[in-house]
Amino acid sequence: MHKVSIIGAGHVGATAVYYIAEKNLADIVMVDVVEGLPQAKALDYLHAAPMRKYSVHISGTNDYKDIIDSDVVVITAGIPRKPGMDRMDLMKINVGIAKKASLAIAEYAPNAIVIVVSNPLDIIAMVTLQESGFALKKVIGMAGVLDSTRFRYFIAQELNVWPGDVMAMVLGGHGDSMVPLSRYTRVNGIPVSELMDQATIDQLIDRTRTGGGEIVSLLKKGSAFYAPGASVAKMVEAIVKDEKRVLPVSAYLRGEYGYYDVFLGVPVLLGRNGIEKIIQLDLTPDEKQALDQSALGVKKGVETLRSFYRPGLGSDSSE
Repeated sequence: MHKVSIIGAGHVGATAVYYIAEKNLADIVMVDVVEGLPQAKALDYLHAAPMRKYSVHISGTNDYKDIIDSDVVVITAGIPRKPGMDRMDLMKINVGIAKKASLAIAEYAPNAIVIVVSNPLDIIAMVTLQESGFALKKVIGMAGVLDSTRFRYFIAQELNVWPGDVMAMVLGGHGDSMVPLSRYTRVNGIPVSELMDQATIDQLIDRTRTGGGEIVSLLKKGSAFYAPGASVAKMVEAIVKDEKRVLPVSAYLRGEYGYYDVFLGVPVLLGRNGIEKIIQLDLTPDEKQALDQSALGVKKGVETLRSFYRPGLGSDSSE
């Protein structure tokens, strides 16, 4: 049985545990600094096992040592966005949390694949890479899977079709400058441009970009967790089953798409070894310009990060 550890037992982490357990993908360890919280949630999940027919073991802990020998570690810990709070406002607090988690992963689960969920996503992924010292392919940001599923749903809702028939691709930073690619969006193989006009497509793209903020505004306190949790589980499944799935994730780039030293959402081949290949799409000038703007926003975030943060281990891996 595989082992997956979730750092952070809040809404996103706990929901990811639920989806992973439902698929019987792995034994699960939940880690949180709040005493009793991960233990209580783990016990509650186990009580449901006879009804839901999952046989994985789920445990809760306040000690990072319990993530030992994990195959996958997911970092969801951090404070959520609040209404009016930009993702970059979260940076200083969540960077400190990510640093501590990354050092623990390097110590207790050095062979794990790490999925970063905490915001600001692309910045936290950079911190995790540098503090863990892991190979580039082993640190992955969960962004495009979530952004793509939102785009898929909005299209399905507009066309009144089954959401599973819609396939979409969203690139760029995990924020308002993300780049949904309508040219690569299809409904059971039919280009979306054949089914709706460009004005409607543009409207759905705009709603996808602000989809997370829309939920934050409605909730008043907290942010989305069902779709993010499901997105984590999808990535975990691709890794532990070695499915070789083509998924959009935030990956560290070394020249791909013309960008260097930045995490950015791009399509990859995801399997047991993490990012096994970065897939380079042939973008139109307009698509490339939009991706350039998204990358610029992430780079500004990295500059802000470097103004107050100095990495510990650093990553010099070329793999």
